[in-house]
Amino acid sequence: MPSGVITIAYIIASAFFILSLGGLSAQESARRGNQFGIIGMIIAVGATMFHQEVGSYVWLIFLMIVGGAIGALLASKVEMTAMPQLVAILHSFVGLAAVLVGIASHLAPNPMQGAELIIHEIEIILGVFIGGVTFTGSVIAFGKLQGVIGSAPLNYPMRHKLNAGMIGACVLLGALFIAGSAGTSLTALLLITLISFVLGVLLVMAIGGADMPVVVSMLNSYSGWAAAAAGFMLSNDLLIVTGALVGSSGAILSYIMCSAMNRSFISVIAGGFGVAEGTVVTSADGEVGTVTEIFADETADMLSMAQSVIIIPGYGMAVAQAQHIVRELTEKLRSQDVEVRFAIHPVAGRLPGHMNVLLAEANLPYDIVLEMEEINEDFPKTDVVLVIGANDIVNPCALDDPSSPIYGMPVLETWKAKTTIVMKRSMAAGYSGIDNPLYYKDNTRMLFGDAKASLSAIASAL
Repeated sequence: MPSGVITIAYIIASAFFILSLGGLSAQESARRGNQFGIIGMIIAVGATMFHQEVGSYVWLIFLMIVGGAIGALLASKVEMTAMPQLVAILHSFVGLAAVLVGIASHLAPNPMQGAELIIHEIEIILGVFIGGVTFTGSVIAFGKLQGVIGSAPLNYPMRHKLNAGMIGACVLLGALFIAGSAGTSLTALLLITLISFVLGVLLVMAIGGADMPVVVSMLNSYSGWAAAAAGFMLSNDLLIVTGALVGSSGAILSYIMCSAMNRSFISVIAGGFGVAEGTVVTSADGEVGTVTEIFADETADMLSMAQSVIIIPGYGMAVAQAQHIVRELTEKLRSQDVEVRFAIHPVAGRLPGHMNVLLAEANLPYDIVLEMEEINEDFPKTDVVLVIGANDIVNPCALDDPSSPIYGMPVLETWKAKTTIVMKRSMAAGYSGIDNPLYYKDNTRMLFGDAKASLSAIASAL
């Protein structure tokens, strides 16, 4: 296929990718955004297959079939609740690909000379370094999200100096890679690869589970820049454009997540906060208030008598896979002329937009799913708020306790409602390990048990 035709195809594919990002920015257009992305990828892969540098289709087609089969299997088997883990592990593939492309680009015959060669070698260094950090960092993020690795941040002496030292070592090795002989350059590149792998592990291990939404979006950005670096190494314009789109959008998303948690990006990278999930915590002064327990039939009575209800989904809903029974409960209440709306915090769950995806899967109407800034002022005139497995995003400490790690973080002010019902399996802490004064307020009731079972009992009582 003529190179001009391939270039046009790449431009068209890039346009579809941009339209895809635009569509994914809102729930109503997300399905269309996905469709644009699929069309763009089909065009991109099809044009690449007819590139003049493709010499044999046997291995290419074989690997595409194998990769496609694995992707289809994952898509059909992975639950929506496990989507954060899937996203994390897919980021690792992009990082590893960038590392392999960098090493292969160095080993391949290269006619470049002078400044052009130096620029190409810098591209290799950046691609391998960013790809290595992305690869192992994403694997660790997957482990934390899956529960294989503890969610608490790993703190050890002089870790910031160690991380800075490894980055400095990579800079020196990069200079040796550019100036050294063939054998020396390969050794330097492999050492950069090894150090980047270790750095990726240490960076993400130091980030607590409470910062996981930021980590996922951060690794998304890293994978984009790794792909862009691979595009420079391969002189592939489409890969450069696509990587830049993913990298920049991931960076913007990371900024939004940090703003939603009142944390700087640097503070997240320097080390997050949190404890091992399931740890029981007490308040800072050692005093714990008294909780008022409620049961499913009483909750059903309160919901049926209410005029307005706000439901706040959290990771507890995701773990219990309770989104479908939530929809059933919503339909029952709305059929009794109860106004039901959902309040979504930007960092609810383990992935940006995690709760929106789960509610969309359950086919809940988009117009009753509202973001925090759209609904926060409505809590004082709300009869009942139902919190399903959420912790930090409804914690009053964010507003009135300067000593709290989440102080200053915008939260859903559910305690201002007439009654708040919090659904939890126990009083054990979530990822952050911070005690929540909301549970002890006079207008709060605690409904203990598995979210799906409790919601089913409420729906039956209604």
